[in-house]
Amino acid sequence: MDKKFEIDNTDLKILALLMQDAKMPYTTIGEKIFVSGGTVHVRMGKMEEMGIVRGSQLIIDPVKLGWDISAFLGIYLDKSELYDTVAKQLEEIPEVVTINYTTGQYSIFAKIVCRDTQHLREVLHDKIQKVSGIQRTETFISLEERFNRPIPLS
Repeated sequence: MDKKFEIDNTDLKILALLMQDAKMPYTTIGEKIFVSGGTVHVRMGKMEEMGIVRGSQLIIDPVKLGWDISAFLGIYLDKSELYDTVAKQLEEIPEVVTINYTTGQYSIFAKIVCRDTQHLREVLHDKIQKVSGIQRTETFISLEERFNRPIPLS
């Protein structure tokens, strides 16, 4: 049986609560869904083992730390079979925060975060354009991220 089918309603309730507040104690989650904190702990371990939960992260506001520019890059590759090689090189650039292999006009759609326009220019010119296998890029500067939410689990 495919592992994605091994979770139940209780697992989904646990995930939904943690997606709202990842710091919520397992005992509190247990109280809300009428199971013990130990049950929540065991089920989280199971979902981590299955690869459903891949860790947790602290979400910061980069603007409040002086990283004022978010941009999306449409990346054209010389050849589509270069994706893995290019992706590995892009992963080495700290300002690149997401990479997506896409259909359509671009081979890769990436998000980068920079301190200001000069930093953006340096990242584009001195780092990304020097990645072997990239033919050209198109840059879209984000003026605002309204929200970023998890998937609905209902």
